[in-house]
Amino acid sequence: MTNERLVKCFVEALGVAPDSVTDGLAYNSIKQWDSVGHMALVAAMETEFNIMLDTDEIIALRSVGAAKQILRKHTVAFP
Repeated sequence: MTNERLVKCFVEALGVAPDSVTDGLAYNSIKQWDSVGHMALVAAMETEFNIMLDTDEIIALRSVGAAKQILRKHTVAFP
């Protein structure tokens, strides 16, 4: 369930297909994930998971895999 919620954040913020949201998807690897897309993704994650990312976490958010690690710090569990 949590993984689907994270995929939803990427799909809505970046306008990508759900099947493209893999751990390897990284910042600037697609044109949609630029600085503006990055901030939309941050906002989507904060809203979806009811968290507040700090500056270091926003900078560290460089891939889907990194997003999962950051969310784990906020006690969001992944299967």
